[in-house]
Amino acid sequence: MRSLAARLLSNTRKTELLAAKQIPVFLNNRKQNGARPSEVAGRCRRVSRVGKVLCGLLLLAIPALASDADWRQEYARRRAALRKALPDAVVALVGGTEAERGDLRSGFQQESNFYYLTGWREPGALAILTPGGDYLLLPKRSDVRERYTGKKASPEDSGIGPLTGFDHVLSTDEFGPKLRELADNRSVFTLEKVSGAEKVKEALGGKEIQDATLAVARLRMVKSAREVEQLQVSIDASVAAHLAAWKRMAAGLFEYQIAATMGNTYFERGCERHAYPPIVGSGPNSIVLHYGANRRRMDQGELLLMDVGAECSSYAADLTRTVPVSGRFTPRQREVYDIVLGAQNAAIAAARPGMKLTGTGAGTLNQIALDYVNAHGKDLKGAPLGKYYLHQLGHHVGLDVHDATDGSIALAPGMVVTIEPGLYIAEENIGIRIEDMILITENGAKLLSGALPREAGDIEKALKRRK
Repeated sequence: MRSLAARLLSNTRKTELLAAKQIPVFLNNRKQNGARPSEVAGRCRRVSRVGKVLCGLLLLAIPALASDADWRQEYARRRAALRKALPDAVVALVGGTEAERGDLRSGFQQESNFYYLTGWREPGALAILTPGGDYLLLPKRSDVRERYTGKKASPEDSGIGPLTGFDHVLSTDEFGPKLRELADNRSVFTLEKVSGAEKVKEALGGKEIQDATLAVARLRMVKSAREVEQLQVSIDASVAAHLAAWKRMAAGLFEYQIAATMGNTYFERGCERHAYPPIVGSGPNSIVLHYGANRRRMDQGELLLMDVGAECSSYAADLTRTVPVSGRFTPRQREVYDIVLGAQNAAIAAARPGMKLTGTGAGTLNQIALDYVNAHGKDLKGAPLGKYYLHQLGHHVGLDVHDATDGSIALAPGMVVTIEPGLYIAEENIGIRIEDMILITENGAKLLSGALPREAGDIEKALKRRK
């Protein structure tokens, strides 16, 4: 990767070289020989136009696997942890396939559990994990398919083993015989709800197959330091998108224009996808929890709810802010906003290992938020506002925006979750949700999205500066 960068940079003017030389240095310092596009793109934004062209070439040179030696070691540690959770067992995994409609509409996206355990981004792969070693099985090269979607790795490629980090790399044609050989006299697990899991059943005939879904979910719930770092990249890109929306927002614009501004902001930073379809709801649309049309024109005096997050290098962010289109909350909007914010602050303050995120009753953050709402403010008939609190407080975030979870497990250090109380008062056209991401620590919680203002007064100040 460094030699490529050096060749590209050698023909630039001296000033361009000084500006762009940060990129190969960054790759070397981070050991990013398979660097992630979102990380490289962050440096690309700091160089001039010619430098940006070179950055683009560097981004194109990053391999599809997008995994350096450090990440390969992390994937291997995850597989070792799963073997420990399922001792003396064989685990068969099925990766995503490149369906024609899927790759034309949205591009291929690896099944998240498969990616979590293998780091492999290309379609059609299978894996077998055993006490004695791990096997990655890849499709043989297809010239016809590659004309449509590009060259793929194959089991015959030179150096394919070190590239993947697997002990053995075979063809997918060998999956059935190899699985039967390895599964002899051992328990077999797979992920039963994953599309394609029937391949495992077909390969083993009538042998009993158990579900590894919860075992994998429990691993995914606790994030490594590198995962938290990548989540922060996605959060920071999402914060920038929200701030860009605040700057552009004005009466007369359409919701889709704000959604476009937000998406463009994190795509420019190198993020690959929306973590989920953007929710940009103004006025009466703010009370629709998963509103997605984004077609209405916003007007003065209304609220604009923006639930928008980036996915960068496969890790998702999930942030929501509700702001006044005119730049200032009405007294009633401010009253309800402060109640939602108070509920969120109460939940964040109580977040620590041993607490439950969702559910009701003592020891749950959701109950703490609901109790706060019921103790503060009334509806137009003088009743508590709890009946307008329509959803649970939050969810885990990681490779999926609603990440794999075992709901029976309490919060523990390393977990990353959202805290997102909301009130949706239809008769007043007031829908307010405030959503942030926190990291559970040994003694409490760390707010990861604190760079995006939450206090009503701070939001109004930020909106005032747009003028």
